[in-house]
Amino acid sequence: MDKTWLAFAAALAIGLPALATGWAQSKIGAAGAGTLSEKPELSATIIILVAIPETMVILGFVVAAMILLML
Repeated sequence: MDKTWLAFAAALAIGLPALATGWAQSKIGAAGAGTLSEKPELSATIIILVAIPETMVILGFVVAAMILLML
């Protein structure tokens, strides 16, 4: 039973940040598209802002790997 809970915790550790990242990137992407239409010189800033939420997924993956190594 303990392995089941650890696997469930690992799934949550990667799944919830992935959903949050998708939601955040949808909002940032829409705002970024509007910004780029008015000020194209801000493209580097928009790319960075879209990439920042990806760190949540990467950290969630690291946590999930650490949990699974406890199996």
